[in-house]
Amino acid sequence: MLAAVDLGSNSFRLQVSRVVDGQLFTLDSLKETTRLGAGLGPDKVLDEASVGRALACFARFGERLRGLEGAQVRVVGTNTLRVARNAPELIAEGERLLGFPIEIIAGREEARLIYLGAAHSLPNTRERRLVVDIGGGSTELIVGSHFQAHVTESLPLGCVSYTLRFFEGGRIDSASFNRAVYAARAELQRVVHAFPRTSWELAVGTSGTARSIRDLLELNDWSAGNITYGGMRELRNALIRIGRIDKISLNGLKADRAPVICGGLAVMLAVFEELGVDAMTIADGALRDGVLYDILGRGRERDQREQTVATFTRRYHADPAQAARVKALALDFYRQLAGEDCQVLTLRRLGWAAALHEIGLSIAHTAYHKHSAYILQNADMPGFSRPEQAALSTLVLCQRGDSGKMRDFAQQPDLWYSVLALRMAVLFCRSRRPLALPAGAVLFAQPRGVRFELPAAWLEENPLTASALEQEAVQWRRIGLKLALDVRQDHG
Repeated sequence: MLAAVDLGSNSFRLQVSRVVDGQLFTLDSLKETTRLGAGLGPDKVLDEASVGRALACFARFGERLRGLEGAQVRVVGTNTLRVARNAPELIAEGERLLGFPIEIIAGREEARLIYLGAAHSLPNTRERRLVVDIGGGSTELIVGSHFQAHVTESLPLGCVSYTLRFFEGGRIDSASFNRAVYAARAELQRVVHAFPRTSWELAVGTSGTARSIRDLLELNDWSAGNITYGGMRELRNALIRIGRIDKISLNGLKADRAPVICGGLAVMLAVFEELGVDAMTIADGALRDGVLYDILGRGRERDQREQTVATFTRRYHADPAQAARVKALALDFYRQLAGEDCQVLTLRRLGWAAALHEIGLSIAHTAYHKHSAYILQNADMPGFSRPEQAALSTLVLCQRGDSGKMRDFAQQPDLWYSVLALRMAVLFCRSRRPLALPAGAVLFAQPRGVRFELPAAWLEENPLTASALEQEAVQWRRIGLKLALDVRQDHG
């Protein structure tokens, strides 16, 4: 079994699926309309009511997830949790209640996962698709074919945020709709060049807003089966005649969707007008389905993160031979230090950090580790969550230089071992030549320190490395950790 939790700006959703012959079959699904985005004030702080709704939902979802292992569950947060200033406190308590970590994913990563979910619910045809997902706080646009997303964008257009912003006090009129559509079109104009009408053949909508509009158009005889521009104009006019959000009553409109339908419709109208969409079909799959297929891919050696690391090494012209040398040595050092406590995830993260540790050289040799860390912190990295990117960035930043930035690791042995392993690997591979350490070179973990045994004869033959090791010991001593060099005399 696999489980995905989607912490959206309008609703939280949990889906549990069973894997059979590479396909996912839904066993259970839960949805709670938390309206988290509506609780985000002008100061970007979530109010107490929205935090309370979120925490209550976390507790209920946590009960359903009991008994599942970490590798079976992925929890992702989207736009509101990306921007809220008090999100860290909510996330920490949410992780305690859920029993699993919460990953805040970047907009383009959200778009990639949405496309993956949509593609698995559509016929596997060769046509290029434009996929549009209007959420509570953001809208994702993707052009892709088969199961591969080619162009991804995320814009701050959402059914919750646009309803609150343009339909103040719940009033619906022509002027409000016009302002909302024009504002959405202005945002879309920043990216419209990436989605020319010639680049896709079929428009596909996903998630609640698109499905609600489709249902409204069909059940009120404004269009049949698909979303059409003419049908949406009829819906717009009907809403204006009703005049107030709390008075909306239309065939096919669910109670939890009525409070945000005006904002969602305005954004969809803008998408049709700016991107030249005539009609849009609906896909059943969306973000949580994409998350589930992404978990499935990771377990079958089709991890998107591995592909991203390979792409970055090529894009930034990293030296593959040097990266391989550093990676092999860093992983060996970490295994020696961690022993039975060796973490598979830490090994993978350390391997990725080693592969990418020199990408900053494409910017400048001076302080290249800082350039590398900046890229990893800020670039769009498909498959990686923001916390994963931050962890990679930290590792790469700490590969060399002053020990002050490593002070927080003193109480975290696994992080300390990772950083030490990478620093030592970079140090030993400085000559950029194939390296064979002597058999007597061994690392031992000790309380608040590490002992490094090395043969005296080898150190005498490599005085530059010996000097660097002594300087490294000084760096660790400054933050209260000990790197003890144990020079072993070999008397033959």
